[in-house]
Amino acid sequence: MRCYLHAYLLCTVFTFFSLLYVYSQLASTLEDRDERSGGGRISGRSSHDAGHALSEKLSSATKEPKNDRSHLAVVACGARLEETLTMLKSAVLFSRKPVHFHIFAEDDLHDGFRNALEMWPVAVRTTFTFTIYPIAFPEENAIEWKKLFKPCASQRLFLPLILKQVDSLLYVDTDIIFLRPVEDIWGLLSQFNASQLAAMAPEHEEPRIGWYNRFARHPYYGKTGVNSGVMLMNMTRIREKFFKSDMTAVTLQWGEILMPLLQKYKLNITWGDQDLLNIIFHHNPENLYVFPCQWNYRPDHCIYGSNCQQAEEEGVFILHGNRGVYHNDKQPAFRAVYEAIKQYSFGEDMESSLLQPLEAALQATTHSYCGLSSHLFTKRLRESVRLLQPEDIGSQANIIPVPDAVD
Repeated sequence: MRCYLHAYLLCTVFTFFSLLYVYSQLASTLEDRDERSGGGRISGRSSHDAGHALSEKLSSATKEPKNDRSHLAVVACGARLEETLTMLKSAVLFSRKPVHFHIFAEDDLHDGFRNALEMWPVAVRTTFTFTIYPIAFPEENAIEWKKLFKPCASQRLFLPLILKQVDSLLYVDTDIIFLRPVEDIWGLLSQFNASQLAAMAPEHEEPRIGWYNRFARHPYYGKTGVNSGVMLMNMTRIREKFFKSDMTAVTLQWGEILMPLLQKYKLNITWGDQDLLNIIFHHNPENLYVFPCQWNYRPDHCIYGSNCQQAEEEGVFILHGNRGVYHNDKQPAFRAVYEAIKQYSFGEDMESSLLQPLEAALQATTHSYCGLSSHLFTKRLRESVRLLQPEDIGSQANIIPVPDAVD
């Protein structure tokens, strides 16, 4: 009897450990399968969606996925359709990675944008997508915001609140011409430190001709202020940030600080939304990344003689034809670049149909100070053209396609 009892106990112990082993193997198998299925869901997303998901989890991260598309926003009102289309054309001419255009425009311009962009060649259309939005301001103050400075210009202040699903954005004025791929300035996002959430260029390099340091009646960033015509934004950080100000000891979020600032300074600001941005970053300087002047090269950098040292060394990367210089005879060198981009036909040889005619036109502008510096306009442009010629134009092999345009 004692032998039978001993054998029963041994069998019970053996059965218990056998069941424990089987259970542990089953749990391990289920865990591995869950991990594999989860990995499949993530890798099945587009690179943009994966990058956005990452930014949702780590909102302070600034590095974009390697092949992620750039997001470019522009605001167009009035007689700005052709100028804006020329800017967009320059953006796709030299970029080798996909870009999505966020076009904010008055209602009567929507069909013009849509029809023009959809008529671009198929090979070009595969490199970008676009969305057209109506102009939108907070209802309670819409009229006041719309008439601030130029019509619709202050729309840019509300982009972080409107484009809530967009992590980062490059805003540009309509009078911008890209001479270097969009993804190159987009790459500056990876240079932001942990506190920086936006990037702009100085308003002036030379304080003796600076506007803010001589005439401003409100706070401004740094020694000469910043220019908002080219503004790179980590909008996730902007939405999460609590900003300091001189209105209250309480820090305020982006959507809370704009109207109080306008109410306090509206009688003292000249350049509208740009002045409000200068006030914000005067009180929060640690949040701004300042990029060199060749990323936002304006007539002020050459009208009294060349004063953008970085452009002297590396050429102009982005041309900003403010004060209407693309459409008058005050700065013929700027107008020559604009006209060259506008008149170039997609698919033609860039060397013979764009670069050479432009260089010839610039030779006729040397009677002006900016004309004397016009070799800086083509210095980087020539490199951008070289990278696309000749084999890349025919094969499009190195351009990453994107889905059909959306609207």
